[in-house]
Amino acid sequence: MTSRFRDADAATIVRQIGRGNVLATSGGRVIVRETGVTLPVHYGYSVTVDLAGNDTYTVRRIFDRGPKRWVKGEATDVYCDQLGEAVYRAGCYRDAFPRT
Repeated sequence: MTSRFRDADAATIVRQIGRGNVLATSGGRVIVRETGVTLPVHYGYSVTVDLAGNDTYTVRRIFDRGPKRWVKGEATDVYCDQLGEAVYRAGCYRDAFPRT
C-alpha cells in the first residue's frame, strides 16, 4: 500500500509558507514530521502541511481534544505560491476554511 504523502524537507516548506505567516499562525512554533510540518495554533487547534505525491500540498485544520482528533477543514492541491495564504487561513480557526 502506498501513502498519498511523501517525504518532505521541513525547511523548504517553512520557507514557502513564509516567516510572517509562520509567526502569525503559530508564534514561530514548528513541529517537523516525516511528510511535512505541524504548526500548533491555540485552543487545541493545529495546522498540518503535507507534501502530496503530485508535488502539491495538503493543508489541514486539526482539532485535538484528549485522545480524539478531528479534521475541521482541508485544502488539497495547494501550490507552493498559494501555501502561505492557505496556512494563514487554516490557522484562523474561526475563519470559514474549506470543510472536508
